[in-house]
Amino acid sequence: MEHRKKGRKLNRTASHRKALLMNLCISLIKHKRITTTLAKAKELRQYVEPLLTKAKNANKSSELYVHYAREIRKFLKDKEAINILLKEVGPKILNRNGGYTRVLKSGFRLGDGGERAIIEFVDFGIVEKPKAEVKAPKTTAKAPAKKSTTKKVKTDAAVEEKKSDKPVKKTVSKKTKEVSAEKPVKKTTAKKTVTKKKKED
Repeated sequence: MEHRKKGRKLNRTASHRKALLMNLCISLIKHKRITTTLAKAKELRQYVEPLLTKAKNANKSSELYVHYAREIRKFLKDKEAINILLKEVGPKILNRNGGYTRVLKSGFRLGDGGERAIIEFVDFGIVEKPKAEVKAPKTTAKAPAKKSTTKKVKTDAAVEEKKSDKPVKKTVSKKTKEVSAEKPVKKTTAKKTVTKKKKED
């Protein structure tokens, strides 16, 4: 029989298990969502939810606030986490009767194949950005495209102006022809001098 054997051992001693659950609880309160193994997530849920109930009751009655704050301090040794639990999380779960957390399976670890899970607060969902904001930059990108078409028209006008300057290019081409005409003359003179020397010999 397994009377009074509630909870998982998680292959740890009692003190190690207590420290592990306290650290997981502090991380969950600070970040509102953590990833761990499935067994630890299920065990953590049994550890956190009584603390959340105490935080809710502390916010319901101001007379018992100090009492519940001291009860929470027995399990959590982090002042920042206690303040977040009492001032931020507690007021938000006043209308919820239990079931403050949810466990979502998220596949298996690559190293040892252990089952992974995400544990998060139900009332602190992650807000996604609307899709309209993503489309906004695309509309602004179209405006510069219209300006670039006007620039092309200006460049076409500049090309036409260059075409009207063709006579200048023709004069340059005549000079090159004159230079090319002079070169053969020099060659012929050099040949004549060589032939004259041969005749003299």
